[in-house]
Amino acid sequence: MKKIELHLHLEGAAPPDFIRSLAGEKRLTLDGVFDDRGAYAYDDFAGFLRCYEGATRVLQGPRDYARLLAEVLERCAEEGVIYVELFVSPEFCGGADLPAWRDHLAAMTEVADAARADGIDSRGIVTAIRHFDPDRARRSAICAAETAGGWITGFGMGGAEQVHKATDFAWSFDCAAEAGLGLTCHAGEWLGPDSVRQALDLGCTRIGHGVRAIEDRALVRDLVERNITLEVCPGSNIALGVYPSWDAHPIARLADAGVRVTVSTDDPPFFHTTLRAEYDRLASTFDWGDTEFRQINLWAAEAAFCDTATRDRLKKEFS
Repeated sequence: MKKIELHLHLEGAAPPDFIRSLAGEKRLTLDGVFDDRGAYAYDDFAGFLRCYEGATRVLQGPRDYARLLAEVLERCAEEGVIYVELFVSPEFCGGADLPAWRDHLAAMTEVADAARADGIDSRGIVTAIRHFDPDRARRSAICAAETAGGWITGFGMGGAEQVHKATDFAWSFDCAAEAGLGLTCHAGEWLGPDSVRQALDLGCTRIGHGVRAIEDRALVRDLVERNITLEVCPGSNIALGVYPSWDAHPIARLADAGVRVTVSTDDPPFFHTTLRAEYDRLASTFDWGDTEFRQINLWAAEAAFCDTATRDRLKKEFS
């Protein structure tokens, strides 16, 4: 089945072998990043962030990011993905320095253009890092606004949801919105419904995760009425302990309530998953079939941060 993925972190999609190889080329030692089996090593969400940032420090410069994007897009294509949106932070691409970000972006855009010719389309979502603080987020927002258009079509925020309120970053989201970028924000993963409401107050039309909205019926109704799309990553939620099992995950209940849900992998090698595996588990757990998967991909096409021609083409794939 062809698929659309809206929530994939570029650095978080880096296969361990890719990071190890790059570290070897640079003669860098990665203490605490891998376990004895060679997989990414962490015990909890704080450990996950440390591991993620430890692996990311191997990526140094535009060429490394171009190589990573090529690797990730190839793997997406193998999973049947025809369109993917990738979160990428200027913080990791030259310390949110605008000239350095432009150089990184140029290298990634060249790779994305070549991949599009081979059948895998993509867009970039500039991502502020929540636990770095609101002032640093402004620099990422400026990078986003100054390079909006082309491959960069969205702005969002990731990182530790427990640090700061989403509304503390209002300046950055306003800056991105004025530049015409689509808005999304991680919320409703570790914190409850109020975190989702804060993201909505920022003007977001999509919510990264958002699954804990299920705890508030009024919020669920609001999501339905406003056509808000959730970028749901079930395998990620289960791997990190947000929910104990697949049958406890609320994605089916949200969809049954009329919420627009999509399915993504978040940081797949960290969570030992693939998009195909996510679909398989949804099918076996909730008895989802062609009808449900076609619907979530139509919702994804409608919510994608892309031009009208691309959206229409994607919708035709699932009509």
